[in-house]
Amino acid sequence: MPLLQAILDGLMLGGVYAVISIGLTLVFGVISIVNFAQAQFLMVGMYVAYFAWHFLGLDPLFGSVISFIVVFVLGYAVQHLLVRRVLNAPEVAQIFLTVGLLIVLENLALILVGSEFKSVQTWSQNESLEFAGLIVSMPYAIAFLASGVAGVMVWWLLAKTWWGRTVRATAQDPMAAKLMGIDPDKIYRLSFGLGVALTAFGGAIILPYLTVSPSVGEQFGVLMFTVVVLGGLGNVLGAVVGGLAVGVIQSLSGLFLPLQLQNMVLFIVFILTLAFRPEGLLRNKS
Repeated sequence: MPLLQAILDGLMLGGVYAVISIGLTLVFGVISIVNFAQAQFLMVGMYVAYFAWHFLGLDPLFGSVISFIVVFVLGYAVQHLLVRRVLNAPEVAQIFLTVGLLIVLENLALILVGSEFKSVQTWSQNESLEFAGLIVSMPYAIAFLASGVAGVMVWWLLAKTWWGRTVRATAQDPMAAKLMGIDPDKIYRLSFGLGVALTAFGGAIILPYLTVSPSVGEQFGVLMFTVVVLGGLGNVLGAVVGGLAVGVIQSLSGLFLPLQLQNMVLFIVFILTLAFRPEGLLRNKS
């Protein structure tokens, strides 16, 4: 039973890891740039949800919608003002830009809100669900369900809509897409905005069981890259599979290993994947 409980807990975590990592893999799949500041947009989303709760009394589940909208606008502006200028530049320029954006966002948050850890209080924090001897914390269940809904909506948007077809066409061949009347620059702006907004949404829905501070992105940055490497960078379905895998690996590691070594197995898997299957568990596709 402890093993089943650990697997269930891992799946709950993995669902959230998946939705915050879909944003990272979407940005790379469409724009072909690795956004090292992705986790800092998660931090921004958490702060937006926190202040929506603090000043408006909104549950983070509803605040996550505000986080999505605010960070989408921010991401749209960042892509238009900064990222588009290095799309054709050497990769080192792209790395320096996104790492610089990481530093700016983290330190701007430090200046504006301070270094204190902030948390919310919601009706669900002390609630849990029990079935067949297994227990699921209500905040984890809500976050998992919200992540699932967001993931399905993104899949539908990319697979079933005209806009999704233009995104996939632009990702495959921007020049051919332009000849067909598609504006690649607009697709890039919308895709970057959607990518960082998804990560911010994920940050908001996990706020009930975490605290937020300017450095919170650091603990998720490596996890997000582990997820997309496992699933295949640029592969949306791979991000889902990788997120669930990372959640289960992390949970099972905590069951058998001391807390200090909880992530050791995860990073061993990460290194082995890079060494023997760098394309990820699933073939790379946008």
